[in-house]
Amino acid sequence: MAKLKIPKRVSTTLLSSLSAGVVPRIGLEHIAVGREKEMAALLQDLDNLAAGGAAFRFVVGRYGSGKSFMLQLLRNHAMEQGFVVADVDLSPERRLAGTDGQGVATYRELMRNIATKTHPNGGTLGLILEKWISSIQTQVAETSGLRPNDSGFDDQVESTILAAVKNIEGLVHGFDFATVVTNYWRGYRLDEKERKDAAMRWLRGEFATKTEAKAALGVRIIIDDDTWYDYVKLFAKFAADIGYKGLLVLFDEAVHLWKITNAVSRQNNYDKLLAMFNDTMQGRAEHLGIIVGGTPKFLEDPKRGLFTDPAWTRRTAKSRFAKAGLQDNSGPVIQLETLTQQEILQLLQRLADVHTTQYSSEKKITKSEFDEFLQEIISRLGANALLTPGEIVRDFLSVLNILQQNPEMSFGQVIHGAGLQLTTAGKKTNVDEDGEVAEFTL
Repeated sequence: MAKLKIPKRVSTTLLSSLSAGVVPRIGLEHIAVGREKEMAALLQDLDNLAAGGAAFRFVVGRYGSGKSFMLQLLRNHAMEQGFVVADVDLSPERRLAGTDGQGVATYRELMRNIATKTHPNGGTLGLILEKWISSIQTQVAETSGLRPNDSGFDDQVESTILAAVKNIEGLVHGFDFATVVTNYWRGYRLDEKERKDAAMRWLRGEFATKTEAKAALGVRIIIDDDTWYDYVKLFAKFAADIGYKGLLVLFDEAVHLWKITNAVSRQNNYDKLLAMFNDTMQGRAEHLGIIVGGTPKFLEDPKRGLFTDPAWTRRTAKSRFAKAGLQDNSGPVIQLETLTQQEILQLLQRLADVHTTQYSSEKKITKSEFDEFLQEIISRLGANALLTPGEIVRDFLSVLNILQQNPEMSFGQVIHGAGLQLTTAGKKTNVDEDGEVAEFTL
């Protein structure tokens, strides 16, 4: 790994994020292990999106099992392949449906997080429009022989833009979307910053009233809790029309839908998710991929999990032939299995290499020490089935940090002595089984 010469910025981000229990945005390819079949299925979905199809998947696993890691890894793959990506962590304030702005809040977060290969950190909605306009100007200059300052050049550019947005006018809310995009171009053409800003505010779902939107842009509708998903579909089609391969949308922390205590509100969110699922499965969406990350409780809880809805039970039921080690990854639910000991050892080796690169250390962890650490973890947790990458990574990085800060100590002294309190898995009797930390064991 040291030979790869990982940039300091990447190794710093990797170690800092993982030590804090957060999935990093960059550098994931340096530590990814296992999950080959699951990732192959998700990458096949990207190929389908590029061909004009749609996809919907649940990625399900316990806390720390690698759900968010897989979503971020897929996000990076998608950007490399030329997709627009947008991701959001659901929360009490950001849901799929709501009566108090929770739905449009999710949409706004998606628009803030829109990213591409050249701008992977998000906030690229305006840059995408500017790039598109610039490419059309180049196209018009090549085909007409006119220069940007020549008479008639802007008229030809506008005609080309109107022809491009005409493809989406026939979709639900497509006319208003096309009108706003055209307004952005005219603000660009006439150097009217206020008009451009108004178009961007509308596209980001920031107008509060229809009256305000009509006065600024001449459209009689705004993006709200009821309509936000229609505009996600529109943007996916628009992204494909202007040269990208499609739009990949990632919803993480779907357990927050399960946590909704009001039964009607929770069902409304499940119904919205069902509408999104049906759109993608029945071909009513184009170039759109939706990936939802959640815990088993989100799907399977008998009191308020997704499976309590008969419609969802029918759509996500496991094949009777699917057993441990024989998962059908073509179905809508990808269940993350426990990593094997060999895969965990490979993960630890890669983490050690990144740590060595970061601190320019010459001290190497031997194979016997890797084995010793893993056996110590297993003995404290009590069973291989309880191991998750998140639990192991934080403990292992803590060991490496202690060794780096205390060079006089040996590896064995750290993991067997008082230098580190490893994660344990005792079951407390006073845990609220329905609480948000019910799946954690300390």
